[in-house]
Amino acid sequence: MPELRLHARLDEIPADAWDALHDRRNPFVEHAFLSGLEREGCLRPRWGWTPRHATLWRDGALVAAAPAYLKSNSHGEFVFDQAWAAAYARAGRDYYPKWLVAVPYSPVTGPRLLARDAGDRGALAAALVERARGDGLSSVHVNFHPEGEHDAFGAGWMARQDVQYHWRNRGWRDFDDFLAALLPKKRKNLRQERDKVRRAGYRLRTVHGDEASHDDLAAMHFFYCRTFGDYGNHPALTLEFFRHLASAMPRQLVLFLAERDDETVAGALCLRGGDRLYGRYWGSSEAQPAPGLHFETCYYQGIDYCLREGLQVFEPGAQGEHKVARGFLPATTHSRHWVADPEFAPALAEWCARERAGTADYHRAVLAHSPYRDADPPAPAAA
Repeated sequence: MPELRLHARLDEIPADAWDALHDRRNPFVEHAFLSGLEREGCLRPRWGWTPRHATLWRDGALVAAAPAYLKSNSHGEFVFDQAWAAAYARAGRDYYPKWLVAVPYSPVTGPRLLARDAGDRGALAAALVERARGDGLSSVHVNFHPEGEHDAFGAGWMARQDVQYHWRNRGWRDFDDFLAALLPKKRKNLRQERDKVRRAGYRLRTVHGDEASHDDLAAMHFFYCRTFGDYGNHPALTLEFFRHLASAMPRQLVLFLAERDDETVAGALCLRGGDRLYGRYWGSSEAQPAPGLHFETCYYQGIDYCLREGLQVFEPGAQGEHKVARGFLPATTHSRHWVADPEFAPALAEWCARERAGTADYHRAVLAHSPYRDADPPAPAAA
């Protein structure tokens, strides 16, 4: 029988053993990324994040693992279950702490139950439930798992779905080739947005982690903090973490920086993995950036980069229907949830079924407004 072990720090688990459990195509489950969040002060219990990573061992060898956290709230997850917590509170029961398998602050699909084979993956999912039940936890949640992990979840795991907007490369040679595939009005609007940025005097540059100066990283962190502050949110990621990414993942960190009058005034931070680019954070030091600068920095620079580098998918972040007009089409995301309470579980399962039906309807409705001349959407790429 494999042995389940729990870890309060990812550094308790050898990096080479952890990374041997996944194909290294998703940067967010790299040991370097996850351990960096802990070491550089991005995860704190008072913010709701207490590491409780799960590993499965057989004959002294690591065979499965999951990045997991005890959560005292639902902040930074992007799979919204606050209504569940409120229902528990009205019934006089405790929803928190819950056990979450996810990448903090990152609504990005990727491996969650890391294992070399399906059997160990399923054994890990079962071990999570058994341990949660034994510890009296209300629930276990696995957010943004890929379709390839569906079979790991047995009876009792409820499925939820949501929609993001992803750009997929149909074999275009360059940005002009991509524009030619759009409906005339959409193509005109994109060109006008890019022209406004150019006429306003901005110059864009692309910088990888090993090319980024201290000033580049400090500027990007300032932009990130300012955006979070403007929306009344707490910027959890530290400048030290940005520097860690540049050092530990030098070619996976990608910055798109906008300059005007020899000063860096805006930027977007992305991560690269496998055949994908992942957009994460944006910001500007200008009180009123020129119209179109956000779209240029966050979307068009990323598309251009994918076309130059031969990447097939650009995931620019969660939410945002405005992305559809700019070439991003709906993609389904998945999560699984196990709830211990035998009274709440059936009601929540019914609620999840209704939500999935509504999400599917919404997905179809968005596709009806595709910006492409060819009405057929590109085939989904494997996450």
